[in-house]
Amino acid sequence: MSVSTEQVQQALKGVKDPNTQIDFVSSKSVRNLKNIIAVASGKGGVGKSTTAVNLALALAAEGAQVGILDADIYGPSQPMMLGITGRPESLAENTIEPMEGHGLQASSIGFLIEPDNPMVWRGPMVTSALEQLLRQTRWRDLDYLIVDMPPGTGDIQLTLSQKVPVTGSVIVTTPQDIALLDARKGLKMFEKVGIPIIGIIENMSTYVCPKCNHEEHIFGEGGGKKMCQDYGVDFLGA
Repeated sequence: MSVSTEQVQQALKGVKDPNTQIDFVSSKSVRNLKNIIAVASGKGGVGKSTTAVNLALALAAEGAQVGILDADIYGPSQPMMLGITGRPESLAENTIEPMEGHGLQASSIGFLIEPDNPMVWRGPMVTSALEQLLRQTRWRDLDYLIVDMPPGTGDIQLTLSQKVPVTGSVIVTTPQDIALLDARKGLKMFEKVGIPIIGIIENMSTYVCPKCNHEEHIFGEGGGKKMCQDYGVDFLGA
């Protein structure tokens, strides 16, 4: 089963109408952004970045103006996923133009460094880089900014929740027990900082044989739905 555009739109409508500007204190506001959606996971390798791109493209296909922010400073993947190369244009007042591809505006540290260059930075430098990418990118009247979060519950997550008006979060998990364990931690973290949970997506639910189309639950079954039942949040699909 796949997550349909209608499911995503319905879940988002329950959080905020995309045509309504959010009211936040001025210290947290970000210019030209109506809704900020964090796509997160407790563990790496569950397909979070792929889900973030697909969510952004699905919303754009519905006619929304959408941007994507790659918040994974240590392991940026959006430039490759979107097939965008080159460097953003630097503008006056310490701002940069977002890169564009597939109808999306995009900003990532990956556009500013060489692909093989590791980011050997401590936490304060990483959080500062995230804030600069968010606030110094000249976003153009976005209905949604999709934020591709790094895995875990560390500095980036805290910075985003404390300094940015996040509308809601989507949690991505896989059916394995270890992935669900970390997804629960991510969900609880967002609850503690007061960010609404839009819902949970279970990725890698089945393997479909290319020869006979038989579906097999090779990583287990039903973990994402059970997690939704346990925490009273919406199951967006698998």
